[in-house]
Amino acid sequence: MVLEKIKKANDIKKIPKDEMDILADEIRKFIINAVGNRGGHLASNLGIVELTMALHLAMDLPKDKIIFDVGHQCYTHKILTGRKDEFEHLREYGGMSGFPKPRENKNDVFSTGHSSTSISAALGMVKANEINKKDGSVVAVIGDGALTGGMAFEALNNASGLKKNLIIILNDNNMSISKNVGGMNTYLTKVRAGAKYNDLKNDIIKKLNKIPYVGPGAIKSIKTTKSSIKQLVIPGMFFENMGINYLGPVDGSNIPQLVEIIKEAKKLEHAVLIHVMTKKGKGYEKAEKNPSKFHGISPFDIKTGEIKNKNKDKTYTDVFSDTILDLAEKNDNIAAITAAMPDGTGLKTFSKRYPERFFDVGIAEEHAVTFAAGLASQGIKPYVAIYSSFLQRAYDQILHDVCIQDLGVVFAVDRAGLVGEDGETHQGIFDLSFLGSIPNMNIFAPKNIYELEEAIKFSYNFKHPLAIRYPRGKGFCGLKEYKTPISFAKSEVIFSEKDIALMAVGSMVEVAYEVRDMLKEKGFNVTLINARFVKPLDEELLREIGKNHKLLVTLEENVTSGGFGERVCFFVSKLVNPYRVMNISIPNIFVEQGNVNVLKQNLLLDKENVFKRILKYIDETKIFND
Repeated sequence: MVLEKIKKANDIKKIPKDEMDILADEIRKFIINAVGNRGGHLASNLGIVELTMALHLAMDLPKDKIIFDVGHQCYTHKILTGRKDEFEHLREYGGMSGFPKPRENKNDVFSTGHSSTSISAALGMVKANEINKKDGSVVAVIGDGALTGGMAFEALNNASGLKKNLIIILNDNNMSISKNVGGMNTYLTKVRAGAKYNDLKNDIIKKLNKIPYVGPGAIKSIKTTKSSIKQLVIPGMFFENMGINYLGPVDGSNIPQLVEIIKEAKKLEHAVLIHVMTKKGKGYEKAEKNPSKFHGISPFDIKTGEIKNKNKDKTYTDVFSDTILDLAEKNDNIAAITAAMPDGTGLKTFSKRYPERFFDVGIAEEHAVTFAAGLASQGIKPYVAIYSSFLQRAYDQILHDVCIQDLGVVFAVDRAGLVGEDGETHQGIFDLSFLGSIPNMNIFAPKNIYELEEAIKFSYNFKHPLAIRYPRGKGFCGLKEYKTPISFAKSEVIFSEKDIALMAVGSMVEVAYEVRDMLKEKGFNVTLINARFVKPLDEELLREIGKNHKLLVTLEENVTSGGFGERVCFFVSKLVNPYRVMNISIPNIFVEQGNVNVLKQNLLLDKENVFKRILKYIDETKIFND
């Protein structure tokens, strides 16, 4: 196997040119097998194999630096830097991340996971090289979907005046996660169609060169007027007009051509954009036909393309999807907004049934929120469905445009809590903290799928900002018989006793329910409370707890700092007769990749560890010894 010759960075340069296609094929097969067994990002990685190979052939790593925007297309890069054997533990706890991680390998120069960041980071590295008087090229590889993000435009604006080499590679597969939308996509479609211009230009130059005396002068004349010609032939000339050299489109599967154009781009003393056409899912027919399904996928059967051990249980996302459809059928003023994730957030059916009230704004979370604020200001009821870790990108817009004006925008915060194998950049463990810090923001966390449905119905008539946060995956169906009607700022008391009160948020209610049984077996009287509203707190209930309980234990799937437990502790500390509060939460750390159950065990959030922690606290404080 040619692939076996790759042991470290730059080994690809030792491979004979006539074996490059073989190597590309072997890399694709390796990635398909690895993702089939471990799960991960497939389609985006299959599409960029030859481009990554060309980059490694044209660049000198680690002196030269490659930044992959978002980073979920870095598998070939990891293979070419000698990490093939580490794929056995891809995305496992303690194993190799599915994203670039500098601590993992010196050739991963920047930690990524969210989109539209690469050009900014690359520009910073170019300037750092200049200050440090270091050589080396810097390349930002950004997808056409990520290019819709506002941060990418800000970086392009700054890169336009650069007097040093910066290479921006536009990986154009006409797809992000879902199908691209917006003006940039329309522009790139026109550029793709304008590829004939480049062929025509090259053909003319070749023919003119054959004419003695006249030819060179004619070519020089053409070059002095090429900008005006391009303005006529290629629509917009967006990048050239910004002062960034545009090269392309280039065939993303043609390694020699890619290597040549990258090497030529390295010679330029300014920013240059190479437009590379790739095919998402290339080499695996099922991924080519359905790239959205195979963007990020659980372990699957390679022959059939079907998910192994597929969970047919209803997810929280399914419940959100079904409930908002029912609401929209009865209420014409409901609109749904997502940032390039109609499938992942459960809005795909909504988009088909109510296209005039559905808005996919592309990878632009900040715009999504302020756009929703504009809708709400005019009597529309907007539901903004965004993953927890992506919503944090729009903190300013939530604060400034929604909450200051106290607008009735509903945030459907999907993937809240521990998400799992995608690691630090995707764990939804900060939303209770950053949302809870904003005046006028209200936060609700349902204990099960039935309560999520009721919360969404409740939200329609709620006139203020409201975030409903729920976890990824299978919905909890337990405690169905406990369904106290939702009342603003009121918790639900499931079991009322004395001595110890367990007050849990959302997904942790299930854990608290099981821990209660374990404490009961030890002879303790235990109250169980479903917090429901993380903000505002149920202050009346918190006062009542102190009358006949010696200990309140709060449980949440959020970092300690700024979380629910911290707010409860602060409130209780101000009471005339404060009582003990123990907080069970995630430490103030970034949580790496791994199976959610494994992560919970390591973070001491599973029922066994929560039980042990409470017993240890009781033993150390001796609160039941009197």
